Amino acid sequence: MPTVVVVLAVFMTNLDLWIVNVALPSMGAGFAKGGHPASLASLSWVLNAYSITLAALLVVAGRLADRIGQRQVFLAGIVVFTLASIGCALAPSLPLLVAARVLQAIGAAAQLPTSLALLMASVPASSRPAAARGWAAVGGLAAASGPVFGGLLVEVDWRWVFIVNVPIGVAALAAGLRTLPRSASRESGPIPDVLGAVLVTVSVATLTGALVQAPGWGWGSARTTGLLAVAVVSGAWFVRRSLHHHTPLMELHLLRESRFAIASGGVALFSVSFAIMLLSNVLWCQDAWHWSALRTGLAMVPGPALVPLVTVASARAMRRLGPGPLIVAGSILFAASMLWRVVFVAVRPDYLGDLFPSMVLGGAGVGLAMGTLVAAGVTSLPAHRSATGSALVNSNRQIASAVGVAILVTLLGSGVGTGAIHEFKVGWAIAAGLAALCAGSGLMLMGRGRDSSAVPGAAASSGPAVPEPAVPGPAVPESASQPAGA
Repeated sequence: MPTVVVVLAVFMTNLDLWIVNVALPSMGAGFAKGGHPASLASLSWVLNAYSITLAALLVVAGRLADRIGQRQVFLAGIVVFTLASIGCALAPSLPLLVAARVLQAIGAAAQLPTSLALLMASVPASSRPAAARGWAAVGGLAAASGPVFGGLLVEVDWRWVFIVNVPIGVAALAAGLRTLPRSASRESGPIPDVLGAVLVTVSVATLTGALVQAPGWGWGSARTTGLLAVAVVSGAWFVRRSLHHHTPLMELHLLRESRFAIASGGVALFSVSFAIMLLSNVLWCQDAWHWSALRTGLAMVPGPALVPLVTVASARAMRRLGPGPLIVAGSILFAASMLWRVVFVAVRPDYLGDLFPSMVLGGAGVGLAMGTLVAAGVTSLPAHRSATGSALVNSNRQIASAVGVAILVTLLGSGVGTGAIHEFKVGWAIAAGLAALCAGSGLMLMGRGRDSSAVPGAAASSGPAVPEPAVPGPAVPESASQPAGA
């Protein structure tokens, strides 16, 4: 039963990103009908407020769980996420929806670092590898079902994409109160730098805010330059505190380990590229081809559905060749998927000639590259630092996702649909270029030898970025990677 509780909670938080992306155009139309028109720049905060908050709080929540109990923090996270979902569904305006999304991210940050640790504590040692692989597979299931599920719900009303979390959350909470094990041990050390969490939030929020608002405000306007200045100052302050604080939010000194630094850079590049792909495809299908949310969801299924299949099929090659070749191959395939759209994009709907091949190439690329990058980075560290390294990698992925959304919104400005075909092509070209640069990280890892421990048995899916345990806890089998990618 504890396994069911963890699976329900992880599935709920994984599903959320896919559903919200598919629902984004309908949210804008719904607010416009209600007398509250929302630009694409404003709507992007529905995605980025969640990503930025999650990135800032993953480590804090994980350490807090070690101090007061993983069970308590996990259940509190379910409560906050569920109540915030109700707030999202009832939000009468976009600012209130964004505020509720911040609360959702707080709940997700409390659940995700504790989920695998609770699962490992609830099963016998002999069953832990299988349980961890099942935990990792949840993200693949959510990614594959999310677009269709989201499309079905949006056909009724976009608010249902949040209402659906409520029965799942209530069921998980009721079962968790009865079955989740209580941890006997507690840490007494301080929680990570809370001011650091504030600084990184301010830095990423102001950077993305400047990017999405610059087309309307002007790049040289006082508001744009002011936000960029705040982003630089707060970012520099955050880096300084992280390097000198006794309990930093992100242990940036780990980047001195060259393999970890290379893999982390690759994760950032790939995550920005993936975020551009995901949102651009949703917007293109609904605003340029005028497809319904359901048809859009169905059209996007091949990519995420292919990811776990490619991951499993490539496991043996990973053991033989190491992470480098898989990262190179996956990055090149993902870059090819974006270039396919640049070359073959059709104003008239042409799914088989345009979007479908791109989704297949992209899904194969994610299956080969993303989980391998994460595993290569985390396993390059000593065992006692792997949880901290995982937290840093996953925060990195969330921040990169927010930057990717901001880049695309900046390119599109206020124009979407076929009138912005040039802007879409530029976005896809940028995504292709970033993926190609990510291939360079694979080449660099090949040049530094092979780490045979970096072998994910169930690597990332193409869903939202979901962290491995961000704090010390039960040993995580090497076969377990992250259930989501980007």
